Amino acid sequence: MIRLDATRALVATVDFFAPVVDDPRDYGAIAAANALSDVFAMGGKPLYALSVVGFPRDGGHWDVLGEILAGGAEKAAEAGCPIVGGHSIDDAEPKYGLAVTGLVHPGRILKNSGARQGDVLLLTKALGTGIATSAIKKGSADPALVVAAVEQMKTLNQAAGEVFAKAWKNVHALTDVTGFGLLGHLDSMLRASDARAAVRADAIAILPGVRTLSAQGVVPGGSRANLTFVADRTQFPSQMSEADRLVLADAQTNGGLLAAVAEKAVPRLMRALRDAGAPAVELGIVLARGRRPPGIDVIGAFAPGVG
Repeated sequence: MIRLDATRALVATVDFFAPVVDDPRDYGAIAAANALSDVFAMGGKPLYALSVVGFPRDGGHWDVLGEILAGGAEKAAEAGCPIVGGHSIDDAEPKYGLAVTGLVHPGRILKNSGARQGDVLLLTKALGTGIATSAIKKGSADPALVVAAVEQMKTLNQAAGEVFAKAWKNVHALTDVTGFGLLGHLDSMLRASDARAAVRADAIAILPGVRTLSAQGVVPGGSRANLTFVADRTQFPSQMSEADRLVLADAQTNGGLLAAVAEKAVPRLMRALRDAGAPAVELGIVLARGRRPPGIDVIGAFAPGVG
Protein backbone atom coordinates (compact mmCIF):
# COMPACT_ATOMS: atom_id res chain seq x y z
CA MET A 1 0.00 0.00 0.00
CA ILE A 2 1.25 3.47 -0.92
CA ARG A 3 -0.44 6.22 1.09
CA LEU A 4 -1.30 9.32 -0.93
CA ASP A 5 -3.05 11.30 1.79
CA ALA A 6 -5.34 10.77 4.77
CA THR A 7 -8.13 9.20 2.71
CA ARG A 8 -6.41 7.66 -0.30
CA ALA A 9 -3.84 4.94 -0.84
CA LEU A 10 -2.73 2.90 -3.85
CA VAL A 11 -2.64 -0.89 -3.94
CA ALA A 12 -1.18 -2.93 -6.77
CA THR A 13 -1.35 -6.58 -7.84
CA VAL A 14 -0.49 -8.77 -10.83
CA ASP A 15 -1.83 -12.16 -11.87
CA PHE A 16 -1.66 -14.16 -15.10
CA PHE A 17 -1.86 -17.81 -16.14
CA ALA A 18 -2.19 -20.23 -19.05
CA PRO A 19 -5.63 -21.05 -20.54
CA VAL A 20 -8.10 -22.83 -18.26
CA VAL A 21 -10.93 -23.12 -20.82
CA ASP A 22 -11.11 -23.66 -24.57
CA ASP A 23 -12.84 -20.45 -25.67
CA PRO A 24 -10.23 -17.65 -25.94
CA ARG A 25 -12.63 -14.82 -25.12
CA ASP A 26 -13.84 -16.63 -22.02
CA TYR A 27 -10.23 -17.27 -21.04
CA GLY A 28 -9.40 -13.58 -21.34
CA ALA A 29 -12.41 -12.59 -19.26
CA ILE A 30 -11.61 -15.17 -16.57
CA ALA A 31 -7.97 -14.10 -16.32
CA ALA A 32 -8.95 -10.44 -16.04
CA ALA A 33 -11.62 -11.12 -13.42
CA ASN A 34 -9.13 -13.17 -11.43
CA ALA A 35 -6.52 -10.39 -11.46
CA LEU A 36 -9.05 -7.74 -10.46
CA SER A 37 -10.22 -9.86 -7.55
CA ASP A 38 -7.17 -9.05 -5.42
CA VAL A 39 -8.16 -5.38 -5.35
CA PHE A 40 -11.77 -6.17 -4.43
CA ALA A 41 -10.51 -8.46 -1.64
CA MET A 42 -8.74 -5.45 -0.08
CA GLY A 43 -11.89 -3.32 -0.15
CA GLY A 44 -10.44 -1.30 -3.01
CA LYS A 45 -11.56 0.06 -6.35
CA PRO A 46 -9.47 -0.69 -9.48
CA LEU A 47 -8.20 2.43 -11.26
CA TYR A 48 -6.38 1.05 -14.30
CA ALA A 49 -4.63 -2.08 -15.52
CA LEU A 50 -1.79 -3.22 -17.79
CA SER A 51 -2.02 -6.39 -19.88
CA VAL A 52 0.57 -9.12 -19.36
CA VAL A 53 0.76 -11.41 -22.41
CA GLY A 54 2.77 -14.42 -23.49
CA PHE A 55 1.95 -15.73 -26.98
CA PRO A 56 3.74 -17.75 -29.69
CA ARG A 57 4.97 -15.33 -32.34
CA ASP A 58 5.26 -17.98 -35.05
CA GLY A 59 1.88 -19.60 -34.46
CA GLY A 60 0.00 -17.25 -36.74
CA HIS A 61 -3.14 -17.36 -34.58
CA TRP A 62 -3.44 -13.63 -34.06
CA ASP A 63 -7.23 -13.90 -34.15
CA VAL A 64 -7.02 -16.04 -31.02
CA LEU A 65 -4.88 -13.42 -29.27
CA GLY A 66 -7.38 -10.77 -30.32
CA GLU A 67 -10.19 -12.74 -28.70
CA ILE A 68 -8.22 -13.17 -25.47
CA LEU A 69 -7.52 -9.45 -25.27
CA ALA A 70 -11.12 -8.61 -26.13
CA GLY A 71 -12.41 -10.83 -23.34
CA GLY A 72 -10.05 -9.20 -20.86
CA ALA A 73 -10.95 -5.70 -22.02
CA GLU A 74 -14.68 -6.40 -21.71
CA LYS A 75 -14.30 -7.69 -18.16
CA ALA A 76 -12.06 -4.78 -17.12
CA ALA A 77 -14.57 -2.33 -18.61
CA GLU A 78 -17.33 -4.02 -16.60
CA ALA A 79 -15.27 -3.27 -13.49
CA GLY A 80 -14.76 0.36 -14.55
CA CYS A 81 -11.04 -0.29 -14.97
CA PRO A 82 -9.46 0.84 -18.27
CA ILE A 83 -6.57 -1.19 -19.67
CA VAL A 84 -4.06 1.51 -20.58
CA GLY A 85 -1.19 -0.57 -21.97
CA GLY A 86 0.84 -3.65 -21.26
CA HIS A 87 3.68 -5.87 -22.39
CA SER A 88 3.94 -9.07 -24.43
CA ILE A 89 6.62 -11.70 -24.96
CA ASP A 90 7.10 -14.60 -27.35
CA ASP A 91 6.01 -17.72 -25.45
CA ALA A 92 5.22 -21.21 -26.71
CA GLU A 93 2.30 -21.49 -24.27
CA PRO A 94 -0.21 -18.62 -24.20
CA LYS A 95 -0.48 -16.70 -20.95
CA TYR A 96 -2.60 -13.69 -20.08
CA GLY A 97 -3.48 -11.55 -17.12
CA LEU A 98 -3.39 -8.05 -15.71
CA ALA A 99 -1.30 -5.84 -13.46
CA VAL A 100 -3.91 -3.79 -11.61
CA THR A 101 -3.57 -0.57 -9.63
CA GLY A 102 -6.39 0.28 -7.25
CA LEU A 103 -7.48 2.89 -4.75
CA VAL A 104 -8.40 2.24 -1.12
CA HIS A 105 -8.93 4.24 2.06
CA PRO A 106 -5.73 3.60 4.10
CA GLY A 107 -7.70 3.27 7.32
CA ARG A 108 -10.23 0.88 5.83
CA ILE A 109 -8.08 -1.56 3.87
CA LEU A 110 -9.31 -5.11 4.41
CA LYS A 111 -6.68 -7.75 5.18
CA ASN A 112 -6.59 -11.51 5.61
CA SER A 113 -5.68 -11.06 9.28
CA GLY A 114 -7.79 -9.89 12.22
CA ALA A 115 -10.42 -12.63 12.51
CA ARG A 116 -11.87 -12.67 16.03
CA GLN A 117 -13.48 -15.23 18.29
CA GLY A 118 -17.17 -15.52 17.43
CA ASP A 119 -16.82 -14.16 13.90
CA VAL A 120 -18.94 -15.88 11.28
CA LEU A 121 -17.23 -17.07 8.09
CA LEU A 122 -18.97 -16.14 4.83
CA LEU A 123 -18.10 -17.44 1.34
CA THR A 124 -19.57 -15.95 -1.83
CA LYS A 125 -18.99 -18.63 -4.50
CA ALA A 126 -19.17 -22.40 -4.91
CA LEU A 127 -16.08 -24.61 -4.87
CA GLY A 128 -14.80 -26.83 -7.65
CA THR A 129 -13.41 -24.74 -10.51
CA GLY A 130 -9.99 -26.40 -10.32
CA ILE A 131 -11.48 -29.86 -10.70
CA ALA A 132 -13.84 -28.53 -13.37
CA THR A 133 -11.02 -27.07 -15.48
CA SER A 134 -9.07 -30.32 -15.14
CA ALA A 135 -12.10 -32.15 -16.50
CA ILE A 136 -12.42 -29.61 -19.33
CA LYS A 137 -8.79 -30.23 -20.33
CA LYS A 138 -9.38 -34.00 -20.26
CA GLY A 139 -12.61 -33.69 -22.25
CA SER A 140 -14.59 -35.36 -19.45
CA ALA A 141 -16.58 -32.38 -18.14
CA ASP A 142 -20.35 -32.50 -18.32
CA PRO A 143 -21.74 -29.59 -20.39
CA ALA A 144 -23.71 -28.31 -17.39
CA LEU A 145 -20.53 -28.17 -15.33
CA VAL A 146 -18.66 -26.32 -18.08
CA VAL A 147 -21.38 -23.67 -18.26
CA ALA A 148 -21.54 -23.26 -14.47
CA ALA A 149 -17.77 -23.17 -14.00
CA VAL A 150 -17.13 -20.68 -16.81
CA GLU A 151 -19.92 -18.39 -15.63
CA GLN A 152 -18.64 -18.42 -12.07
CA MET A 153 -15.00 -17.81 -13.07
CA LYS A 154 -16.05 -14.88 -15.26
CA THR A 155 -18.11 -13.28 -12.47
CA LEU A 156 -16.38 -10.32 -10.88
CA ASN A 157 -16.01 -10.19 -7.12
CA GLN A 158 -16.76 -6.48 -7.35
CA ALA A 159 -20.30 -6.56 -5.98
CA ALA A 160 -19.30 -8.63 -2.96
CA GLY A 161 -16.17 -6.55 -2.43
CA GLU A 162 -18.19 -3.33 -2.37
CA VAL A 163 -20.60 -4.77 0.20
CA PHE A 164 -17.74 -5.81 2.48
CA ALA A 165 -15.95 -2.48 1.97
CA LYS A 166 -19.03 -0.54 3.08
CA ALA A 167 -19.26 -2.73 6.20
CA TRP A 168 -15.53 -2.48 6.94
CA LYS A 169 -16.01 -1.94 10.68
CA ASN A 170 -17.63 -5.38 10.98
CA VAL A 171 -15.43 -7.19 8.44
CA HIS A 172 -12.46 -8.29 10.50
CA ALA A 173 -10.68 -10.33 7.80
CA LEU A 174 -11.17 -10.79 4.06
CA THR A 175 -9.44 -12.72 1.29
CA ASP A 176 -10.29 -14.18 -2.08
CA VAL A 177 -10.17 -17.95 -2.57
CA THR A 178 -7.84 -18.75 -5.45
CA GLY A 179 -4.92 -21.12 -6.02
CA PHE A 180 -4.54 -22.34 -2.44
CA GLY A 181 -8.18 -23.44 -2.22
CA LEU A 182 -10.66 -22.81 0.58
CA LEU A 183 -8.60 -24.67 3.18
CA GLY A 184 -5.35 -22.99 2.17
CA HIS A 185 -6.70 -19.44 2.23
CA LEU A 186 -8.65 -20.04 5.44
CA ASP A 187 -5.54 -21.56 6.99
CA SER A 188 -3.56 -18.42 6.09
CA MET A 189 -6.28 -16.22 7.59
CA LEU A 190 -6.36 -18.19 10.82
CA ARG A 191 -2.59 -18.33 11.25
CA ALA A 192 -2.41 -14.57 10.64
CA SER A 193 -5.20 -14.08 13.20
CA ASP A 194 -3.90 -16.65 15.72
CA ALA A 195 -7.27 -18.43 15.71
CA ARG A 196 -9.02 -21.68 14.89
CA ALA A 197 -12.26 -22.15 12.99
CA ALA A 198 -15.02 -24.72 12.72
CA VAL A 199 -16.26 -25.22 9.15
CA ARG A 200 -19.55 -26.98 8.38
CA ALA A 201 -19.19 -29.16 5.32
CA ASP A 202 -22.94 -29.26 4.78
CA ALA A 203 -23.03 -25.48 4.31
CA ILE A 204 -20.58 -25.43 1.41
CA ALA A 205 -21.80 -24.92 -2.15
CA ILE A 206 -20.09 -27.09 -4.79
CA LEU A 207 -20.34 -26.96 -8.56
CA PRO A 208 -22.41 -29.80 -10.09
CA GLY A 209 -20.55 -33.05 -10.71
CA VAL A 210 -17.33 -31.97 -8.99
CA ARG A 211 -17.48 -34.52 -6.17
CA THR A 212 -17.97 -37.32 -8.69
CA LEU A 213 -14.98 -36.12 -10.71
CA SER A 214 -12.86 -35.91 -7.56
CA ALA A 215 -13.79 -39.49 -6.68
CA GLN A 216 -12.67 -40.48 -10.18
CA GLY A 217 -9.28 -38.85 -9.62
CA VAL A 218 -9.85 -35.86 -11.91
CA VAL A 219 -8.04 -33.47 -9.59
CA PRO A 220 -5.26 -30.96 -10.41
CA GLY A 221 -1.87 -31.37 -8.80
CA GLY A 222 -2.22 -28.02 -7.09
CA SER A 223 -5.30 -29.21 -5.19
CA ARG A 224 -3.43 -32.28 -3.94
CA ALA A 225 -0.52 -30.07 -2.85
CA ASN A 226 -2.96 -27.78 -1.02
CA LEU A 227 -4.40 -30.69 0.94
CA THR A 228 -0.95 -31.91 1.90
CA PHE A 229 0.02 -28.42 3.05
CA VAL A 230 -2.93 -27.94 5.42
CA ALA A 231 -3.32 -31.54 6.59
CA ASP A 232 -1.35 -31.12 9.83
CA ARG A 233 -3.48 -28.12 10.87
CA THR A 234 -6.88 -29.48 9.78
CA GLN A 235 -9.06 -31.93 11.67
CA PHE A 236 -11.36 -33.83 9.28
CA PRO A 237 -14.27 -36.11 10.20
CA SER A 238 -13.02 -39.69 10.15
CA GLN A 239 -15.71 -40.64 7.63
CA MET A 240 -14.84 -37.90 5.13
CA SER A 241 -13.26 -39.40 2.01
CA GLU A 242 -10.05 -38.11 0.49
CA ALA A 243 -12.05 -37.13 -2.59
CA ASP A 244 -14.23 -34.79 -0.51
CA ARG A 245 -11.20 -33.43 1.33
CA LEU A 246 -9.69 -32.59 -2.04
CA VAL A 247 -12.81 -30.60 -2.96
CA LEU A 248 -12.23 -28.44 0.13
CA ALA A 249 -8.61 -27.93 -0.94
CA ASP A 250 -9.37 -27.50 -4.65
CA ALA A 251 -7.30 -24.77 -6.31
CA GLN A 252 -9.76 -22.12 -7.51
CA THR A 253 -9.66 -19.62 -10.35
CA ASN A 254 -11.38 -16.36 -9.38
CA GLY A 255 -13.10 -18.07 -6.48
CA GLY A 256 -15.31 -16.27 -4.02
CA LEU A 257 -14.52 -13.86 -1.22
CA LEU A 258 -14.00 -15.41 2.21
CA ALA A 259 -14.82 -13.08 5.10
CA ALA A 260 -14.71 -13.25 8.89
CA VAL A 261 -17.42 -10.87 10.08
CA ALA A 262 -18.97 -9.85 13.38
CA GLU A 263 -21.95 -12.06 14.22
CA LYS A 264 -24.24 -9.07 14.76
CA ALA A 265 -23.65 -7.93 11.18
CA VAL A 266 -24.39 -11.27 9.48
CA PRO A 267 -28.12 -10.80 8.71
CA ARG A 268 -27.54 -7.36 7.20
CA LEU A 269 -24.50 -8.52 5.19
CA MET A 270 -26.28 -11.60 3.88
CA ARG A 271 -29.18 -9.44 2.66
CA ALA A 272 -26.83 -6.90 1.10
CA LEU A 273 -24.83 -9.61 -0.69
CA ARG A 274 -28.00 -11.24 -1.99
CA ASP A 275 -29.37 -7.92 -3.20
CA ALA A 276 -26.04 -7.18 -4.92
CA GLY A 277 -26.22 -10.46 -6.83
CA ALA A 278 -23.41 -12.08 -4.82
CA PRO A 279 -25.18 -14.38 -2.35
CA ALA A 280 -23.04 -15.99 0.34
CA VAL A 281 -23.23 -19.02 2.59
CA GLU A 282 -22.45 -19.07 6.31
CA LEU A 283 -19.51 -21.42 6.30
CA GLY A 284 -18.62 -21.66 9.96
CA ILE A 285 -17.35 -19.76 12.96
CA VAL A 286 -14.03 -18.53 14.34
CA LEU A 287 -13.13 -20.15 17.66
CA ALA A 288 -10.98 -19.07 20.56
CA ARG A 289 -7.51 -20.50 20.25
CA GLY A 290 -7.38 -21.85 23.78
CA ARG A 291 -4.75 -24.55 24.08
CA ARG A 292 -5.05 -25.60 20.46
CA PRO A 293 -2.90 -24.01 17.75
CA PRO A 294 -4.41 -22.12 14.78
CA GLY A 295 -6.14 -24.47 12.38
CA ILE A 296 -9.42 -25.77 10.97
CA ASP A 297 -11.99 -28.22 12.34
CA VAL A 298 -14.18 -29.58 9.53
CA ILE A 299 -17.53 -30.69 10.89
CA GLY A 300 -19.90 -33.20 9.28
CA ALA A 301 -20.21 -34.15 5.64
CA PHE A 302 -21.37 -32.48 2.45
CA ALA A 303 -25.12 -32.18 2.14
CA PRO A 304 -26.71 -35.08 0.21
CA GLY A 305 -26.78 -34.43 -3.51
CA VAL A 306 -24.45 -31.42 -3.34
CA GLY A 307 -21.68 -31.33 -5.93
